[in-house]
Parts: sequence; C-alpha cells; structure tokens
Amino acid sequence: DPYVRISFHQFSGGRYGNKAYKAIERYLAAECTSHAYWLKANVDRDILSPVFSIETGHEVTDEFKGVKVWWVCEKEQDKNNSSSHSRYLRLKFPKQHRKLITEAYLKHVMEGGQAMINRNRQLKLYNYRGGEMSCYRPYWTEVTNFEHPVTFDTLAMEKKRKEEIIKDLMDFSKAKDYYWGIGKAWKRGYLLYGPPGTGKSSMIAAMANLLKYDVYDLELTAVKSNNELKMLLVTTPSKSIVVIEDIDCLSSVTGDRGGAKKGGKKEKHQKKI
Repeated sequence: DPYVRISFHQFSGGRYGNKAYKAIERYLAAECTSHAYWLKANVDRDILSPVFSIETGHEVTDEFKGVKVWWVCEKEQDKNNSSSHSRYLRLKFPKQHRKLITEAYLKHVMEGGQAMINRNRQLKLYNYRGGEMSCYRPYWTEVTNFEHPVTFDTLAMEKKRKEEIIKDLMDFSKAKDYYWGIGKAWKRGYLLYGPPGTGKSSMIAAMANLLKYDVYDLELTAVKSNNELKMLLVTTPSKSIVVIEDIDCLSSVTGDRGGAKKGGKKEKHQKKI
C-alpha cells in the first residue's frame, strides 16, 4: 500500500472532546468544503455562527506544498453502547511524504483550525472570589459572556497612539515562538491609569475584541498570599487578558521592592496609556 492513514477521533478518553478533531474539522470546513456536495451544519455552544463539517462517509481533498492529501469522515460504534456512535476523521497521503505531512502539514492544519475557532468563539469573563483552592474547585469562575461593544474602531483615542497599540498587540500575539526561543515568558503588560470614566474598561474591551482573548478579572484583595496568586496565574490559559484592578491601593504589591538596598538604583519600566 503506497499510502499512510492517520485517524483523529471525535472523543478522547471517553466523553471528553478531542481538541485536535475540533481544530481539523474547522480547518476542513473553511479550506476544503467549497467543492464538497454534502455538508453537515451544527450550532456549537459559544460559537457565534453555524459550523459546517464533512458529512459522514464523504471525502474532500487538500493540497500542501504540491502534495495532495485526502480527508474522509467516518463513524464508529461505541463499544459500551451499541446505539451510540462517534465520528472520526481519517487522513490519507503518499508514504514518501510522511515527514512533510506529519510535521509541517498537520501543524498548519491545527494552527489554522484553532485560529478559526478563536475568531468565531464567544468571549468569556472570569473572576476569582477567593476561598479554599483544591483540585475539585476551579481557580477561576466563569461569570458571563464578554459582550462589550467597544473596538479599536470606536475607541476614543489619538489615531497615532491607537495604531501603535494595535501594532504592538498584533506583533506580540504572533511572537510566541520568538519568546520561547529567547527563554522568556510569553506575556505583555500594560498600565492603565486615570480616574473613573477615562476609558480604562473600554481599552480592555477593545484589546479583548481585537485579540479574541477571554478576560480574567482579578481583585488582589481576594488573594491571601503570594502562593495563591502564583497558582491563579499558572492556571490561567494562554491567550488570555488578566485584569488586575486597583493595584495602587495595595501597598504590599506596590511597595518599593527594587530600592530596598542602600544606595541602590530603582528602575521602573511601564507602558503608559
């Protein structure tokens, strides 16, 4: 047989959805279904528009760097429940292109599909109310959908400064590999300051709507220790905006940590908006 076949199942570990399957399904819906004659449409939770996918038993083709590949959607019977079925996607490609497909093409498909999911996903607002942490209690609690209407198009700000911020955000969002390569954490900090009504919340909303990142609202008064704060930050997913409110009201956080040494020079780097 001159072909290699790889299967991606809808569920992994029982009832848990397979993220790889979801990303591939979304990629195929956008890139390969324009010439498909039979599609399946669903409205998923937290997705803002119908999601199309290959109907069971049908095949679509894709091409990557001159190599043609085939995708087909099949279904399998649940071993524990004869009346239940799940779907899986099977990729077929010429075996002489194994390295190209398994290393470059699948990465291209996964990243493209996940980007499409993020663009069409309902943003969420989370917060932390304090209390005892454990593996049975989530660190962050989903509060509501994040549906703030402000975008950078409607945000009241000097045009040049707005363009600088947008460029900075977009450059950062694409720089994960760069940060990894130089051994730095992939994070970016902004200091928003000013009296109530000066647009701090609108700025955060514009950033979230531009990047399609969920917002995690953190009041430091609810955090009892440095360890608790570290655990909160560690359990925050990547591609999120963590909003730390009223940081200037907590002397334990804003105290002079860098100028404690006698004769030492205190340095402060901030991006002011």
